[in-house]
Amino acid sequence: MEEDDVTIREQNFHSQVREYIICFLLFAVLYIVSYCIITRYKRKSDEHEDEDAVVNRISLYLCTFTLAVSGGAVFLLPFSIISNEILLSFPRNYYIQWLNGSLIHGLWNLVSLFSNLCLFVLMPFAYFFLESEGFAGSKKGIRARVLETFVMLFLLALLILGIVWVASALIDNDAASMESLYDLWEFYLPYLYSCISLMGGLLLLMCTPVGLSRMFAVMGQLLVKPTILEDLDEQIYCIHLQEEALQRRLNGSSSHSYVRGSFAHQLHKELDIIRNQRNKLERRKKASGWEKNLLYPMVMLILLAGTTISVIMVALNILYLLVDETAMPKGSTDRGIGNASLSTFGVAQAVLEIILMFYLMVSSVVGFYSLRVFEGLTPRKDDTTMTTIIGCCVSILVLSSALPVMSRTLGMTRFDLLGDFGRFNWLGNFYIVLSYNLLFAVVTTLCLVRKFTSAIREELLKALGLDKLQLSNSPTDPESGKLSANGHQKTL
Repeated sequence: MEEDDVTIREQNFHSQVREYIICFLLFAVLYIVSYCIITRYKRKSDEHEDEDAVVNRISLYLCTFTLAVSGGAVFLLPFSIISNEILLSFPRNYYIQWLNGSLIHGLWNLVSLFSNLCLFVLMPFAYFFLESEGFAGSKKGIRARVLETFVMLFLLALLILGIVWVASALIDNDAASMESLYDLWEFYLPYLYSCISLMGGLLLLMCTPVGLSRMFAVMGQLLVKPTILEDLDEQIYCIHLQEEALQRRLNGSSSHSYVRGSFAHQLHKELDIIRNQRNKLERRKKASGWEKNLLYPMVMLILLAGTTISVIMVALNILYLLVDETAMPKGSTDRGIGNASLSTFGVAQAVLEIILMFYLMVSSVVGFYSLRVFEGLTPRKDDTTMTTIIGCCVSILVLSSALPVMSRTLGMTRFDLLGDFGRFNWLGNFYIVLSYNLLFAVVTTLCLVRKFTSAIREELLKALGLDKLQLSNSPTDPESGKLSANGHQKTL
């Protein structure tokens, strides 16, 4: 009997060590990828080892950790779905015994814990530490800045806890709720994270439909469009004439000191626009036939199919919500990992769900930076400040943490939310979940209809040559030969 107990303890010990090693390796890969991404966009500073350099380096490490946690939150649900299907397909395979329910539950709990840590501790610390200078009268240095940062974090924690305490007391005034107000670990953090998740879900509701329609324009900029009723040689010739005219004006203005300044800067800006348009036209001319006539239509059809399937799945989920209570995110029970398939068509549907989740995440990020409110957070290569990077990491963390909740709420998957992700109170509210699905379907459909109607109208006008008639309706520029927004030279 004692030998059996020792054997069980040894098995549990080896299982825990194996899970820790797997979690560490996965997080190490995400951390390295996140570090490469942030250093690609971070503004290059001087290599002097001064106080600000140390502060920036610490903030960089904290932002890298946060971005790695965001990546873990994005891959969390797809990894769980594909693991469940693999365990069902190969239940007794020796080489996948490490892929078990304990590992999946541990990953969900770790991502939930690290998301709270980054959102409420690390990112506020990085921002306050970056902006701190030390209290007045104290000796300047890292220690003074750390002290000021901790004081600001303490005051911020008191403010947030006070707001949550007052809101909870106003919403629930029964005896059980009043007693839970003094429970920090079991009440405050889950309730606070539930509010953050709801805000992230609302942010995804705004960003994802915009991103789904914006993805067509983004891919249109990356790929070469087919040439329909266009003469590229004529357009390149006109661009060359405009470039030469601007270059002569710029050379003439450089010889006169009284015209230097803003006018010369405007000429340089217009010359850069002309050169960019010339490069795009030359790229379209040099592109092969399969790239123009096959790759571009295929990518557009894939995007259209992905968006259409997403809307159809949301519409079906709305019907399920009206007729079946188990369609609610909190309506189903945890059947364990590897016990039953949560996809009707097995592995094929699981792969489709994973593709749709990644597509929604990419679309939400594109839509986030397309909104005018968040345009200032758009990162630029080698020219992004640490404050902007902190804002980007916080935004991506909120979006990625809400992605599993949104996917489950919209019916993209039937996989049960594990860990603290399934403890959100608003997931059990029928009216909130139904309204969320209706808004997503309606807004996405409207954005797509508006996008395609405007795109088709612009392409028809461009193909028929009627787009140039818009120049006559624009106000005449006082500068002779000044370029309009689309790069054509205005007529006097």
